[in-house]
Amino acid sequence: MNMKGKEMLGKGRTRSDTTPLLGKHKQQHQQPHPKIRFHSSPSACSHSISSPLFLEMAAAISSASSSPTSHCNVFLGVDVGTGSARAGLFDEEGKLLGSASSPIQIWKEGDCIEQSSTDIWHAVCSAVKAACSLANIDGEQVKGIGFAATCSLVAVDADGSPVTVSWSGDSRRNIIVWMDHRAVKQAEKINSRNSPVLQYCGGSVSPEMQPPKLLWVKENLQESWSMVFRWMDLSDWLSYRATADDTRSLCTTVCKWTYLGHAHMQHINEKDSRDMEACGWDDDFWEEIGLGDLVEGHHAKIGRSVAFPGHALGSGLTPTAAKELGLVAGTPVGTSLIDAHAGGVGVMESLPEKENDNEAICHRMVLVCGTSTCHMAVSRDKLFIPGVWGPFWSAMIPEYWLTEGGQSATGALLDYIIESHVASPRLANHAASQKTSLFQLLNSMLESMMRELQCPFIAALTEDTHVLPDFHGNRSPIADPKAKGVVFGLTLDPSEQQLARLYLATVQAIAYGTRHIVEHCNANGHKIDTLLACGGLSKNALFIQEHADIIGCPIILPRESESVLLGAAILGAVAAKKYTCLSEAMKALNAAGQVIHPSTDSRVKKYHDVKYSIFRELYQQQLSQRSIMAQALA
Repeated sequence: MNMKGKEMLGKGRTRSDTTPLLGKHKQQHQQPHPKIRFHSSPSACSHSISSPLFLEMAAAISSASSSPTSHCNVFLGVDVGTGSARAGLFDEEGKLLGSASSPIQIWKEGDCIEQSSTDIWHAVCSAVKAACSLANIDGEQVKGIGFAATCSLVAVDADGSPVTVSWSGDSRRNIIVWMDHRAVKQAEKINSRNSPVLQYCGGSVSPEMQPPKLLWVKENLQESWSMVFRWMDLSDWLSYRATADDTRSLCTTVCKWTYLGHAHMQHINEKDSRDMEACGWDDDFWEEIGLGDLVEGHHAKIGRSVAFPGHALGSGLTPTAAKELGLVAGTPVGTSLIDAHAGGVGVMESLPEKENDNEAICHRMVLVCGTSTCHMAVSRDKLFIPGVWGPFWSAMIPEYWLTEGGQSATGALLDYIIESHVASPRLANHAASQKTSLFQLLNSMLESMMRELQCPFIAALTEDTHVLPDFHGNRSPIADPKAKGVVFGLTLDPSEQQLARLYLATVQAIAYGTRHIVEHCNANGHKIDTLLACGGLSKNALFIQEHADIIGCPIILPRESESVLLGAAILGAVAAKKYTCLSEAMKALNAAGQVIHPSTDSRVKKYHDVKYSIFRELYQQQLSQRSIMAQALA
């Protein structure tokens, strides 16, 4: 199943890793994005803006109401994910008024994965304008804005222009994407120093964090290293691009840069939110790993000042940014969040019945399920958990310590499993002819197979197929970036039914990985008994039911499916002073939807307990085999 140097497409085509993943139409970055996806609550649609259908839809919107919809307070959330920039508008009850998305370009060359900040900003502007148009909201109605993004690393010079981080030398490619694994050796080098800051990120840095990536650039692209004036997390760069305020978020700096957020405990009770001098950097750490030059100028390149998420930045939108976004200059902009953490803010208080107990939130874990999955839990006390990132003080919710588990490839893994199978083109054709998604078609096939084969329950279809989902390493709780994926039980069967089994086994493997994380966290001081889920994969009924059955916890889905956008919008609401703090805004704007309960069939539990034990054995066997092969090559 390994296709080195190529990436499979759904129709059986392949493309080189050096090809931009979203095609040739993105070569002219100053041009508007040719495809924008519009979504209005409760229904959604997707069409090219040049198509007759889109033009009819736009005309219908325009003619239906020539004046803006009346809403007292509208909050805008922007989320830049791995493949698109999205914008969503929410009212004062947290209800989605409209959203739109615009694709962004991405380059892959082996372990190197890169993007362009210029391209991303154009996509953000396109999505914001489109969302406002669809929701019939004008700029003056938007009272606050928040940005969320992947934890990708942005390099810009003193003028704010892009500085390449690519072997290619292409100046557009100034972002090292979060999932880039070029810096595995640098991470190992940093971890060998055993710095005290490492205890606050599970005992070791991941190659997905920023210090290893920074070290890689210094060691390999010296000219770029000397040109960079600011190194920024993507969500911080978006806020900076919007406001010209260089203040960094406690979320990004603490979670991805080894910043010690608890250095600011004395500031938490201050009446007025403000930016704070960055006193949480460990200068010895940066010196020890060979990046002492980042300490110069009071850490000017990596952040002189920090703020709690939702703090109002600068004077709000600059006139330039406001014009580009179609909004009003001075509109408050909140200090940003990483996208997964915005998902946590957008969903963590989504309960069927509100609880006033401040400790109750410590029994919940949020699964933000997309390309990867992040597992967010909070506690009043700091809990040091080997192999799990954190504890991070106030990195998501002020005053709480955050524990962050994760799986580096979940949605990406399911896409790979499906697209690399010989039956994928036939399946895609069938899905298209039935006007349904691949996942919906696979889920229906599994239901039919269960009935035809007289299986006692759907999960039993995978009794001979076992998957270890570490195709992009193991982030948590093993923290082994060298871990590899395993598929046990392959045959020569090329059928769509066999692909369906493999898909189900992969879904189960992802759920077993989450069970491993939950058990590991609870064994180290957490008391997690309820899960909340958001993100693209949370819309897959089979994915959520398998997680509930395998982990044995109810899973709450939010009323609004766009939880990351809501979390970002909440930052804007707090920046606009509509709420006194982030926690108050979460309780006001979060709302529960459906609750998925585990199966009550004891056979299902027994089945998954046995498969889970096999799942755990697969990694132990890999370790043993890795050692045997190392000895053979010694």
